[in-house]
Amino acid sequence: MNVLLPVDTELAPAEAAYDSKIEGNVIFTRLDTAINWMRKNSLWPMPMGLACCAIELIATGASRFDISRFGAEVMRFSPRQADVMIVSGTVTYKMALAVKRIYDQMPEPKWVIAMGACASSGGMYRSYAVLQGIDQLIPVDIYISGCPPRPEALIEGMLRLQRKIDEEPSFVEQKKELLSQLAKV
Repeated sequence: MNVLLPVDTELAPAEAAYDSKIEGNVIFTRLDTAINWMRKNSLWPMPMGLACCAIELIATGASRFDISRFGAEVMRFSPRQADVMIVSGTVTYKMALAVKRIYDQMPEPKWVIAMGACASSGGMYRSYAVLQGIDQLIPVDIYISGCPPRPEALIEGMLRLQRKIDEEPSFVEQKKELLSQLAKV
């Protein structure tokens, strides 16, 4: 920001200097952008570890990979406190209803990551007892390939989810009733 001051020889150089303290404390943005920034930087995952991919999910939370750098350090084992479900492992038909019930208990907005080949497509288990992809039951936002995927792949999936959250029209989509009431007034 350039400030043009009238030429006055009596002004001391300190009085005519630009004050950068004000610029650093004022932020202009849209409401959706601010809400999305808060959401993407404070993801609370619900680890739905169903098989061997859960070991790699646990390793991602350890100090070597440190998923907390991306705002997802608080693993919640209660669906009412989580907003990202990470389905990792083979989903059998016996577990499918439990996964669906847990997903339904999560508050909006909520996202799902299918971690590994089994959660994404049934993996090597082409049998009557295995669900051939969790997306047949609940909507999936991010697919992570691998058998099992490395922790780096899960971190990349979290970064992709953050980019997806950053582009969502959060306030308008969630508060349609409030906006329609305000429009009537």
